[in-house]
Amino acid sequence: MTTTAPRRVLGPFAAASVVVGMVVGAGIFRSASLVAANLQNDMLVLAAWALGGLFALCGALVYAELSNAFPHPGGDYRFLKLAYGPLVGFLFAWSRFAVIFSASAAMLAFVAADYLAELVPLSGLARGGVAGLAIVVLTGFNLAGVKRSTNGQIVLVSADVLALLVLGIASASLIASGTPPLTPTPVPQPFGAAAFGQAMVFVMLAFGGFNDAATLSAEVRRPRDMTLAMVGGMGMVTALYLLANWAYLTGLGGAGLAASAAPAAQLMAIAFGQAGQVTMVIFVGIAALAIVNALVIVGGRTLYAVAGDEPALGRLAAWDQLAGVPRRAIWVQCAVSLCLVAWGSLSTGFAQMVDFLSPVFWLFLSLTGPALIILRRRLPQVERPFLVPLVFTGGCLFVLQSSLRYVGWTGSAISFGMLALGLGVRLSLKAPQPAPDGK
Repeated sequence: MTTTAPRRVLGPFAAASVVVGMVVGAGIFRSASLVAANLQNDMLVLAAWALGGLFALCGALVYAELSNAFPHPGGDYRFLKLAYGPLVGFLFAWSRFAVIFSASAAMLAFVAADYLAELVPLSGLARGGVAGLAIVVLTGFNLAGVKRSTNGQIVLVSADVLALLVLGIASASLIASGTPPLTPTPVPQPFGAAAFGQAMVFVMLAFGGFNDAATLSAEVRRPRDMTLAMVGGMGMVTALYLLANWAYLTGLGGAGLAASAAPAAQLMAIAFGQAGQVTMVIFVGIAALAIVNALVIVGGRTLYAVAGDEPALGRLAAWDQLAGVPRRAIWVQCAVSLCLVAWGSLSTGFAQMVDFLSPVFWLFLSLTGPALIILRRRLPQVERPFLVPLVFTGGCLFVLQSSLRYVGWTGSAISFGMLALGLGVRLSLKAPQPAPDGK
């Protein structure tokens, strides 16, 4: 065990696989029906997903610039600390540790368990056990080394991409056979700002996660590799999401998509029968595991980064040079995720994790665009190739207020209550320590 800095061992393809793996998970398989239910208009559904892709691409450019200019295993933590000072940096690191990464890992582990329950009956507690086991196994896999974990990520992401491509094939086969949609599309609803904002919460839930790949910026071989990974990864994700939603609307119809709790499995059942349905259930489970794996890869790195700046957390600032991972930080992140799995097992699982993480996630993402502008002015000598922070910030603020309306007062209180707890932790770490022997 050593505190030596990370090594630059990752190429653009491996880094891009983490970007895609952080984004393409269960979101597209679960949130598409909620988007359709809010909009009730096929063209608006496709427009919302296209807008989400454009917004995510702007965000990818913002993070590509920040990652190239300030490579650091803390990712956003480093950017926000430079722009706003150590307190905001610490609160972000705390929220990522206690809320964002931990709840996201628990949320997607629950998805894997839920889809397994389509094949094997599981009680609520049994699903929690499966979710916890998935997190522990993937944590152990990542502790074996960064190269092994990213190679495994490439395999898992390949399965995600194949699943979305198969949805396109399924709809194409239905068109070729002349099969009409399961449920005809009703009279399209006119555009409504409130409904569109609600739909964008679920769209961006599916697109969220691209920013987390910035934690690998100190481990890519060349700075341009991070740009290729961020932009190329998000371009691929947008194309896949539009293909998937076209397939849903073609095979199920707008009303059918809105009413379906598992549109991918239902579409495959219509096109290929029970075998197709079972295959898609397996693919969705793999998709959920892919994003949990990506969360484990990057999750401990922010905790490792902030521990290096906080003497009281110094034991977590150790980097295992042989494996290329922050071993202790990853184990602590795993422990918090398991606590949230236990909490979710007693209630609604996936939905509770969404309510828990959304407000804080979008709050800090809204600060990143202004941070880029601040750092441009403060450090003008650093290269600034992209001009999109205002677009990204505006989109973040729009989704933030929409998510606050979605989770309501209770969800907001719980989410921001964890942020207030982080402030208390920060103050306790900075409290003066008594002198030895009472001096």
